[in-house]
Amino acid sequence: MSLEKKIEEKLSLSLKNKDKEVYPTLRLIISAIKDLKIAKKIKEESLKDNDVSSILKKMVKQRNDSCEAYQKAGRKDLYDKETKEIKIINEFLPKQLDEAQTKELCETLIKQLNVQSMKDMGKIMGALKKSHGDTLDFSKVSKIIKELLN
Repeated sequence: MSLEKKIEEKLSLSLKNKDKEVYPTLRLIISAIKDLKIAKKIKEESLKDNDVSSILKKMVKQRNDSCEAYQKAGRKDLYDKETKEIKIINEFLPKQLDEAQTKELCETLIKQLNVQSMKDMGKIMGALKKSHGDTLDFSKVSKIIKELLN
């Protein structure tokens, strides 16, 4: 079953159960998917899972940025709302590697590619995107690589 169908099923289930914590976020996801379909001029068929994943990652990033701003402003109510939305969205994304696993992966790749300086950071990032594109947070990856190469 496609990721889009899973989201639609979860939405219909949460509407039946009147789960006011979940269905507004799922509606936002469905809306973003429909927007992309309109932009790509796709009529009936569902989007590919990697397109849906990229939408979800973008939504998580937006909410993380909002959380940061709300935390600085002392708006705990809005911060809590955004973190709940992040949890709901993350249900549909592949499990992300933690920081220790990410660091170990970066170290291994640096040795394999024989990278010596920051000039070659693009090689590492490209290789990681090919092999672990869905399971890595690339903002963390870039920080880790910079630490390792400096």
